[in-house]
Amino acid sequence: MPLTGIQIYKLLPRTNCKECGFPTCLAFAMKLSAKQVELAACPYVTEASKTELSESAAPPIRLISLKAAGGEVKVGNEVVMFRHEKTFYNKPGLFLRVRDDDPDLHSKVTAAQAFKVAYVGMDLTLDGFAVQATGDGAKFTAAIKAVREISKRPLILISQDTAVAGAGLQALSGETVLLHGANASNWEGMASLAKSHSAALTVVAPTLDNLAELTEKIKSKGVEDMVLQPEASSLGGSLALGTQIRRLALKKNFRALGYPTIVLAGDGDNARENIAAAQAIAKYAGFVVLDHFSPAAVYPLLVLRQNIYTDPQKPIQVQPGIYEINSPKPESPVLVTTNFSITYFSVANEVEGSGLPAWLVVTDAEGMSVLTAWAAGKFDAERIAKAIKGFNVAEKVSRKRMVIPGHVAVLSGELEGELPDWEIRVGPREAVDLPAFMKQAL
Repeated sequence: MPLTGIQIYKLLPRTNCKECGFPTCLAFAMKLSAKQVELAACPYVTEASKTELSESAAPPIRLISLKAAGGEVKVGNEVVMFRHEKTFYNKPGLFLRVRDDDPDLHSKVTAAQAFKVAYVGMDLTLDGFAVQATGDGAKFTAAIKAVREISKRPLILISQDTAVAGAGLQALSGETVLLHGANASNWEGMASLAKSHSAALTVVAPTLDNLAELTEKIKSKGVEDMVLQPEASSLGGSLALGTQIRRLALKKNFRALGYPTIVLAGDGDNARENIAAAQAIAKYAGFVVLDHFSPAAVYPLLVLRQNIYTDPQKPIQVQPGIYEINSPKPESPVLVTTNFSITYFSVANEVEGSGLPAWLVVTDAEGMSVLTAWAAGKFDAERIAKAIKGFNVAEKVSRKRMVIPGHVAVLSGELEGELPDWEIRVGPREAVDLPAFMKQAL
């Protein structure tokens, strides 16, 4: 069983040197017990303690990282079954599969590489590509090179033929890829390839017992980075196996299954691909591989992933400051809101879409929406006045007109006291009504 925080603390040097980034050794021990830091962060732990702590310090689900010139995908290292218990840390990698005999490979990869959509201040994209071999090493290598000419994002190489897989790996240098898939008949050769090329290795088996047996064998060959693919014939079966793996790793600390999983969502019936991908993102895949690309299908999957893997205790925020919308002039009005991303983008998008120029002052409300921040004392007259002064808004405008959200109309009197030379106007409650208000009242 893993050690408790107090048990770990007793094995640490207990000098409170702070070099690990925490104020005390006890604080570090608690984080280590929760699998949120690595033992290597302590520079003074003894070798004897390292040996005793190594098992407890290891995350219940191993962190797997795929690296390429165009980015890095990290999966695993999760410590809870449900997001509300704490948070999820590493989003599942979303990959598009292309086969080495696909005549549309170039156009398919080009379209997927170019896809990017802005969502509350973030650019959502696919994470990489999976290249499927059809049996010819030269053709596989050519397909990998063709993908690499278009995209530098991380790759998954899919082949159960060790000779073909080896040829594909030879085409890549200085990258960490995921090699898929070792099974009961080829695991020794695949393990040898993964070790020699420093690749992560997917392990494929029909049952959890078979998976655990294979991971132990492959680990004995020196391969530590593995990804699991439990074979399931239905959505329900896939859900059950993925949940069991997660529960065994987290609740039972069963190391043989303490690895991320992969779901090939396009296998079999392509009509259910998006459903399978959505289920995999929610419960509990590390990698999700699609066979088809279309913006209409990929966008909701990316948004779903972002929503699930956003820390519920840390709202998405934008940088406080003064933002220019539609090239405002000195006589343009000043709008005020909080730095909660959805609030900011709701206001900014409505005003920008109307074509009306405005200055938008975003105050630091610790990522809360207008009403929530006001109720918590994070969006009041004093903070708004501080933002107006701190961002030197008065120097940018010739007419000092400020519009505050209708939900906090009660602040207008206090603001007049804080900013006596400003005209305080109460705007609408909803962002969608801003354009009409600006046309009629400003």
